[in-house]
Amino acid sequence: MAISVIMPALEMAQETGKVLNWRKKEGERVTKGEALLEIETDKAVVEIEATGDGILAGVKAQAGSVVPVGQTIAWLVQPGEEPPKETAGPASARTGGSAAAAQAASAASASTPAVSRGEVQVSPKARRLAKELGVDLSRVRGSGAGGEILTADIEAAAKGGTKPAAAAAPAAATVPAGGTKIETPGVIGRLMAERTTQSWTTAPHFFVTRAVEASGMVALREKLAPAIEKSHGVKVTHTDLMVALVARALAKHPRINCSWTPEGIRLNGDVNIGIAMAVEDGVVTAVVPKASVTGLAEIAVQRRDLTERARANRLRPADISGATFTISNLGMYQVDSFTAIIVPPQAAILAVGAIADRVVAIDGNIGVRPMISVTLSCDHRVADGARGAAFLKDLAEAIREPEKFLS
Repeated sequence: MAISVIMPALEMAQETGKVLNWRKKEGERVTKGEALLEIETDKAVVEIEATGDGILAGVKAQAGSVVPVGQTIAWLVQPGEEPPKETAGPASARTGGSAAAAQAASAASASTPAVSRGEVQVSPKARRLAKELGVDLSRVRGSGAGGEILTADIEAAAKGGTKPAAAAAPAAATVPAGGTKIETPGVIGRLMAERTTQSWTTAPHFFVTRAVEASGMVALREKLAPAIEKSHGVKVTHTDLMVALVARALAKHPRINCSWTPEGIRLNGDVNIGIAMAVEDGVVTAVVPKASVTGLAEIAVQRRDLTERARANRLRPADISGATFTISNLGMYQVDSFTAIIVPPQAAILAVGAIADRVVAIDGNIGVRPMISVTLSCDHRVADGARGAAFLKDLAEAIREPEKFLS
């Protein structure tokens, strides 16, 4: 029986995906779990794995094609079998090209369904844009699956066009002497701008900062690093320690590890830590799942793997889905402290500065200690200053005495 290969949805606001590269050629045999193609989504470039065994056939989207979520782009058939002539209907929209993608799509669909306009569907993102640009939805023809109206349709209508505008290629970064130049961001950069703007303008941020002595964390890393490198082949970083400590502190503060929804506050049972990672044209957030119950060595292994694949544009759907809290660490750039914008639909993010020796008061005397600054950005709809401060209090204790929390 033929298996459809569908453009996956990895988050609730995603409407389309761009086919970057087929890892298999049409007519080539594919085994379940094998990398099938690469797509570019709202979050990152990800690899899509085959959901079954078969021969790749009926490829409908070539490299460079932008395809609505849920649309069939190819088939996996058995020897002698022909691919079906009709593609999957709109009922299959927002399903994934892998088990992880399907799970993410299901959650997205449940939390933010498309809004109906008669028999035509309008994505939430398109509806917001139409309101901002003053576009009459009744006059827009959708280009998505089943006629769904997408943001590209709204943009085209606002410009007076009839077709969605083609994605512009990134412009060169060079600027002529004495002149100016408009640099067109790539997909990741543009969507990062949209998402941070949405977060900043819809979530009421507040910030809580603490400077914490990091002697205990530095000492523990020096103590554990040689053994972990020998047993797991990975160097433990301060980011790895911070992921482990933050996750364990979050387990005691469910109102920081949650999301605001139209129905109310959604508390998350697992603590899935997103790590903000810089890539060529923006920032992606890769996820360490269930970090509150994962050992430091395994966190280090996962972080290294995620970092390498993020830089090589080889992230998988599961790598960027399901974060409940994010850490942004700029300590390696010698940044003392900063504030970060919350990543929707999460309710908080932690900005981590560099560990540096500072002159501090110790029992009434002057001393020098390694200090670290941490700043919590929090959504005031789900938590107040007292809750944020209580979380930072426990995190500060974990940084000072990490062995007690990691034992």
